[in-house]
Amino acid sequence: MAPKARMSVDTYNLEQFLKQVEKRAYRMAHIATSNVDDALDIVQDAMLVLASKYASHSKDEWPPLFHRILQNKIRDHYRRQKVRNIFQNWFGSDEEGLEEDPIQTIADDKVHDPIRKISGEQALDDLELALKTLPVRQQQTFLLRAWEGLDVKQTATAMGITTGSVKTHYSRALQALKKQLGEAENE
Repeated sequence: MAPKARMSVDTYNLEQFLKQVEKRAYRMAHIATSNVDDALDIVQDAMLVLASKYASHSKDEWPPLFHRILQNKIRDHYRRQKVRNIFQNWFGSDEEGLEEDPIQTIADDKVHDPIRKISGEQALDDLELALKTLPVRQQQTFLLRAWEGLDVKQTATAMGITTGSVKTHYSRALQALKKQLGEAENE
């Protein structure tokens, strides 16, 4: 009987953890991909992996594990995009010879992003735009450290890099963001 009670507590705690991290994870994935659907898929995949493979771990281990999974899913997305781009360049247009206008395929995330509609915070928008200009490692290091509150060691574990690399990426991200956001304030 005790193992079943433990399992339901873990399930409850896991659900609570996933609810807490869901919106921030989506924001991180959206910043990394600039695509609502891709970001949702990445977060959903990361949550499924955590729930299916790591639910039995202690709840203290879930944050770095989840963010490691999320980082891997984001990297996988970039790899798939790179391969798709190579094939698209090789084969050019579709079979009918009709190419889609690339400008028409760009999503207007200001209109379709419900989070942005609700919040309406200009500072958050400015920060998000500035984050999108950073290299992915700096971007994700900043998000894990500043938004998720992971320490250096947890961030290193989540990203699969050394603690020294975390410190370097975080420092560079802060410098770049301060410069960009400082310039935005002066305009």
